[in-house]
Amino acid sequence: MRHILTADIGGTNSRFGHFTIDENDCLVLAGAKWLKTTDAESFGHLLDNLCRSGFSLLPDAADIVVFAVAGPIEEGARSRLPLIPWDIDLTALRDKEVSRKSLLINDFVAQAFACHSRAAEGAENILTGSSVADAPVAVIGAGTGLGKALLVRYGKGGYRAIPSEGGHTNFPFLTGWEIAFQEFLMQKRHEQYITCNTVVSGKGLSYLHCFLTGRVKEPADVVEEFSSYPDTLARAANFFARVCRNYVLETLCLGGLYVAGGLAAKAPELLRHPAFEKEFRSSDTMAHLLEHVPAYLISDENSGLWGGAVLAQQTLRKAADA
Repeated sequence: MRHILTADIGGTNSRFGHFTIDENDCLVLAGAKWLKTTDAESFGHLLDNLCRSGFSLLPDAADIVVFAVAGPIEEGARSRLPLIPWDIDLTALRDKEVSRKSLLINDFVAQAFACHSRAAEGAENILTGSSVADAPVAVIGAGTGLGKALLVRYGKGGYRAIPSEGGHTNFPFLTGWEIAFQEFLMQKRHEQYITCNTVVSGKGLSYLHCFLTGRVKEPADVVEEFSSYPDTLARAANFFARVCRNYVLETLCLGGLYVAGGLAAKAPELLRHPAFEKEFRSSDTMAHLLEHVPAYLISDENSGLWGGAVLAQQTLRKAADA
């Protein structure tokens, strides 16, 4: 039996998964552990916290380790994390054997691989459509920030995920009240431009609610107030749909759209709202394509762990065939 350790290290939570590969070459989730990222002063400290937690699988006992992080990967082993106050360098790990058997990937590369895992089997079909065989699949999600990735077929039965840092691009505000909201955010943030990370995220939901109602609330509290403030819900759904539509058009992902990440899982009404479909399908030139693109919601918040395990399994198979 092979043992896989996966980690999904985000700006708020760090999730760890212990997977096994059974006699039928199927992945089985043997256990999961969530730790607060903010409780760790460094990547090494985070791993020390995992060791002290009593988790069922530690890095030195795993056959392969996959660390998925919310940031770009440099030289396959390093990442400067924009939403976390410390960096990751696998080459600096005290245990060099752990470093040699570890993969460092973008967190939405893991979410992309999750589309072909058990985490996606229960995905909710938000928008009906017909996916094009072998076409790329778009994966997008919001939490502390906005993540994006593509999944494409590669080789014989394999897949390759292409990461993105599109959450750091400027959000496309239009006219009227949206320009006023943009000016509101500029005053609050003191930034040269407002990014998609700021608008389509948990903090973005709080900013939007404050702008529309004058009420300062945490994202979870805003979600609780959707029934009392339906305008917040409708406009947030519109913004979410806009970044989804733009990404599908930019990448021509006719294989479908998968939405993952904490915000949509906690507030699926953002995707179920009529404003989401209306904005997603809206295009003066490409509506005939968009009307056929299906969209799914992966509500399993351990989906990043599953995606990392799928990649690990694929890597182990390649090594065995070499």
